[in-house]
Amino acid sequence: MKLQGSTAVVTGGASGLGAATTAALVDGGARVFAVDLPAALDKVARVDGAEYLAADVTDADQVHAAVATAAGSGVPLRIAVACAGIAPGARILGKQGVHDLALFAKVVDVNLVGTFHLLALAAEQIAATEPDADGQRGVIVSTASVAAYEGQVGQAAYAASKGGVVSLTLPAARDLAQHGIRVNTVAPGIVDTPMMGQIDEEFRERLAAGVPFPHRLARPEEYAKLVLAIIDHDYLNGETVRMDGALRMAPR
Repeated sequence: MKLQGSTAVVTGGASGLGAATTAALVDGGARVFAVDLPAALDKVARVDGAEYLAADVTDADQVHAAVATAAGSGVPLRIAVACAGIAPGARILGKQGVHDLALFAKVVDVNLVGTFHLLALAAEQIAATEPDADGQRGVIVSTASVAAYEGQVGQAAYAASKGGVVSLTLPAARDLAQHGIRVNTVAPGIVDTPMMGQIDEEFRERLAAGVPFPHRLARPEEYAKLVLAIIDHDYLNGETVRMDGALRMAPR
C-alpha cells in the first residue's frame, strides 16, 4: 500500500504515538487527518500538512463524522491508525476498596470500543474505494500493549482492554479480507511518551535498565516507523507485532 495518493486518519493524533504517526505519514506523502479530543487539540504542536479534527473515540457518531470528513477529502481513504488510549492504574482490591467499576468500563470504552469504532467505520469507507491491481483497498493498524500479555499489578483494566485489541485483530482481518482491507496491531513496550514525563528520572532509568536491548525506552518515532512498515508490507495481515526490545514485564 502506497502512502502517496492515500488519505489516512489517526486517532489520538495530538500527542505521543499518534503525533509521531501523523508526522511520519505526512512525510511519506499521505494526506493525514489527526483526530483527538478538543482539549488535546488546543495544546498540540501541529504538524505542517496535517489536518486536525475534534472527536471522542467513545462516541460513534463523532468518529463517523471524522472518518467521513477524511473519506470526503478527494483522496481515497486507505489508512486508519488507532492510537487513542488511556492507562489509569488501580488494583482490583486496593487500600481504597474495590476497583472503581466505572473506571474499568471507561478504560475498556476508550481503548477497546474506541479502537473498534475507528476500525469498523474506517473499513466502511475504505471498502467503497477502488482496489489496486492486487485487490487491496486499505490498511488498519490498532495499538495494543505488552500489557495484553503480561499485565502488571494495577493494570487489570488496561491489560483487559489491550488484550481485547489483540483478540480483535485476527477476526477483523478475516472479516475484512473480502473487502481487500488488511488489519494489524502493534503492541509497544515502554515508550517515552508524554505520559512517561510524569515519572522521575531514577524510575525512568530503572525501566530502561529492564529492557534486554536496547537498554532504553522506545521512542514514538519508532512506533510510527513500524506502522509505516506494516502499511508497506502487503502480505502482513491479522498479526500483532510486539515492539518492546525483548521486554517481558514482571508482576510489578
